[in-house]
Amino acid sequence: MLPRETLDTTVLPPGERFGMWLDLVARTSAPMQVRSEHDDDFIARADFVDLGPVQLISYDYPSLDAFRTPKLIRQSDPELYILALTTGGVGSSSQDGRRSEILAGEFTFYNASRPHDLGHQATEPERDQASSIVTMIPHAALPLPPQRMAALYGGRMSGSEGIGALLAQFLLQVTGHPEQYHAADASRLGAVGLDLATTMLGRHLVAEDAVPTEVRRRALVTQVQAYVHRHLGDSTLSPQVVADAHHISVRSLHRLFEAEETTVAAYIRDLRLARCRRDLTDPALRNQPVQTIAARWGFPDKAHFSRVFRAAYGTSPQEHRDSGSHSARIVNRQASTVNSLPAD
Repeated sequence: MLPRETLDTTVLPPGERFGMWLDLVARTSAPMQVRSEHDDDFIARADFVDLGPVQLISYDYPSLDAFRTPKLIRQSDPELYILALTTGGVGSSSQDGRRSEILAGEFTFYNASRPHDLGHQATEPERDQASSIVTMIPHAALPLPPQRMAALYGGRMSGSEGIGALLAQFLLQVTGHPEQYHAADASRLGAVGLDLATTMLGRHLVAEDAVPTEVRRRALVTQVQAYVHRHLGDSTLSPQVVADAHHISVRSLHRLFEAEETTVAAYIRDLRLARCRRDLTDPALRNQPVQTIAARWGFPDKAHFSRVFRAAYGTSPQEHRDSGSHSARIVNRQASTVNSLPAD
């Protein structure tokens, strides 16, 4: 599981919860002054996920306003950029004279080394809570011209299309399901998130050439891979289809994957085979014919599927299913035996 820390104010009585939150904010890398009309019973939660080059914080809290003042900056300047995705409620962001309203599904960006203020208001009457996911990026880690970044401070960026949508999905997945990843994945996931954030910010600067070539390549690879995952069951999925969807040539697509030590066609095939192999031994799918499972993952031709499956795993699909069922029966039999033993 990814390294994760959680703070939940509900562990304290209502009157002490806002003080607990203020203590948390005071200990963060970029402390802020916080005000809220809910300070008498501040029900809030923060989940911190450390991804090496970046840190993610998933927040859930009542409506509030926060201010990063010159005095606080003098006391603590960690030299961080903050990229915040509003996931619930309506936010506001103001820095260097620019103010924006941030709706759910939108990003805002600011520099923690400069004064700014934020607001976040809940919009659901039955649930007076707002939520966001914050990405903390060290200045030195963002490979974009520092002198250009001020153009983005306090602005808004879409999280529902293009690279922004891919970054938003990444943040929601990682913070929502950290148990699905190993601690060893943290740095690699951090690098993926940083590449996506860099590409999105670079595009909003209208200066894509400011984004290092390798960062653009890795971000595009991630975008292509996400597309393949979403369309894996489409039997017409091919390098040409993938290239057309990303407005590049097939030749460019193949060059893009050279550093991945695989081809696009092999990547699609291997993913499909892995899904089939998994489903063939899923007890919940044992009554589904082998060919139904194969067709679901883009193998409409039974003979072709059997050939590529045997070439990949050294056994036929049916043999793999039978061996999986046999193993499951052995495990169930052992469990039954253990359960039938007399208690000490």
